[in-house]
Amino acid sequence: MIWDWDYTRELLPSLLHGLRYTVQATLLGYVLAVLAGLLWAVLRRSGNVVVDQAVRWVVEFVRSTPLLVQLAFLYYALPATGVRFSALVTGVIGLGLHYSAYTAEVYRAGIADVPRGQWEAATALNLPRRRVWLAVVLPQAVRRVIPPLGNYLIAMFKDSPLLLVITVPEMMHEAQAAGSPTGRFLEPFTVAAVLFVFVSVVSSVLIRRLERRYGTV
Repeated sequence: MIWDWDYTRELLPSLLHGLRYTVQATLLGYVLAVLAGLLWAVLRRSGNVVVDQAVRWVVEFVRSTPLLVQLAFLYYALPATGVRFSALVTGVIGLGLHYSAYTAEVYRAGIADVPRGQWEAATALNLPRRRVWLAVVLPQAVRRVIPPLGNYLIAMFKDSPLLLVITVPEMMHEAQAAGSPTGRFLEPFTVAAVLFVFVSVVSSVLIRRLERRYGTV
């Protein structure tokens, strides 16, 4: 099969349109993953055994279940209970909740790495628990976990093609739609792969810069 440049130019707009959905779902899902993961990590440090164990089992369940299965359940099975979301919202929720189980462990490690003396000093100053978390613990913990959190952003971006199964018009969905009428998939899949590599490399460079500026060794 010979590469067809005219065909490539024709399909490029639809692939870029799909890339917009891919980036949108990834960024929104990442925000959810970062916030929910932080919530899980803090709840595990609540001192309540029941809450700690409940969160631990939820996190383990999510980590032990394939993302593809979770997406299919949210989009095809959950509506049977009366809860229904659009494909894009379902994709964002699925990506966010799945990766929150991983970011929760990252946060937990970062919190555990905060020197015990910091906790003791905050206690000695009789600071409210909320202030201890917001002013003492989390600023130090977050700086320590910037590198792995950045890696999960890229991992989520690379997992976004799974949104194809719930009909989100992301880039792989558009590539498949472009090639299906003629059976010619060389150009759409190759261009999609190049776009994935380009965005991933640019994201990696930006994340490395962020690590050097705000992270800690």
